Amino acid sequence: MSFRIEKDTLGEIKVPSSKYWGAQTQRSIENFKIGSQTFPLDFIKAYALIKLVSAEINNELGILDKSISSLIIQASQEVIDGKLDDNFPLVVWQTGSGTQTNMNINEVVSNRAIEISGGIIGSKNPVHPNDHVNKSQSTNDTFPSALNISVSVLINERLLPSLKKIKKSLSKKSLEFNKIIKLGRTHLQDATPISLGQVFSGYESQIEHSIISINNALKHLYELPWGGTAVGTGLNTPYGFSEMVARRVSEKTNLPFISAPNKFESIASHDSAVSMSGVLKTLASSLNKIGNDLRWLSSGPRSGIGEIILPSNEPGSSIMPGKINPTQVEALSMIIAKVFGNDSSITFSGASGNFELNVYRPILAYSLIESVVLLSDGCDSFRKNCVDGIIPNKERIKSNLDNSLMLVTALAPYIGYDKAAKVAKNAYDKKLTLRDSVIELNYMSGEEFDEKVNPEKMISPFKLK
Repeated sequence: MSFRIEKDTLGEIKVPSSKYWGAQTQRSIENFKIGSQTFPLDFIKAYALIKLVSAEINNELGILDKSISSLIIQASQEVIDGKLDDNFPLVVWQTGSGTQTNMNINEVVSNRAIEISGGIIGSKNPVHPNDHVNKSQSTNDTFPSALNISVSVLINERLLPSLKKIKKSLSKKSLEFNKIIKLGRTHLQDATPISLGQVFSGYESQIEHSIISINNALKHLYELPWGGTAVGTGLNTPYGFSEMVARRVSEKTNLPFISAPNKFESIASHDSAVSMSGVLKTLASSLNKIGNDLRWLSSGPRSGIGEIILPSNEPGSSIMPGKINPTQVEALSMIIAKVFGNDSSITFSGASGNFELNVYRPILAYSLIESVVLLSDGCDSFRKNCVDGIIPNKERIKSNLDNSLMLVTALAPYIGYDKAAKVAKNAYDKKLTLRDSVIELNYMSGEEFDEKVNPEKMISPFKLK
């Protein structure tokens, strides 16, 4: 491998000749040999967008030459287009402000811009990583802005569409299963009847509430600290810069980004990220409930509940022929475990800032993006490979319903709670049907029982005459 010599304020250092990064990136590589987790490319591209827009606005405000701004814009666009993906090697476990990642972007854009101009890579001429690429910026305002932009874009382009699709699938199943009456369950014990459609309508409502909550949490993420520079005062930025860059990013992403009304809050804290993580945790909790219900209801197929049949996607056992497992639910549940863990990391990180800066930004960005991506992909897979293919086992549903002692609940308004309880106990002890038990206890005739105990009439409030 060949090297070139680059310089920073600490002196000279060797950098691979084939890479566009510079001295500060190389020092970070050598000083933080920790793990293998690097920043997602969605985050890197959002950061490059910040460099591109900053160059545009700095030129429009007359503080950056057109020739230099054009080079920065071209190089930044190449990063956005994925042409320089192998030039961002830094791990998440670095300085808590994310300065080294910001400088990684600055150096790559600077050196690629120099190359485009026909200059010598590493010379910082005609495009300097700090003086030009980082002009009117600080890590402290751009890093959280890149976080907000990347997460907002991912949520709008991936997570919300995946949630709307699974909500639609659940709604379809709710309508399809609406007339299928099954046994309800509370405490994992038999309860009063419910339609399978009503069950799925509950799942649909859980997803709908998460969509609403995500959209509400996005409002805070749309507030960009960009332009606040080091501590929120806007030092070294021209008047109007923060508002102009926010509008420009809004135009380029078609999302309602605004300049944060209070940049001291948006730089020193990351409540917007913590809030969104909390919403994602709630979504994950809902998905876990839905998934667990489905694998319980599909358990068996002969010795479990077995009231629904999940799609058979692959063989389930290396030793037991014919075994099929609820693999999509299991994968989803592991995603949920990761989202819960990420939320703990994000919550701790958000609570641990001091004075004018939070120094847990890299893990905040990495964890939040990971949660969004995992939930997006997980919902898509769960929908395509599980929910869409669910079919009811009508025979098992009817058998479980007919054998339930909790149908006796329908008798309580007519014979009273205590007598109804005796009917159920007598039926259980003597292995009788509820009908036979009522007749034996002489509480009502068989015809009266048949009139009162109708599962189809037990899944909604009764109408007053």
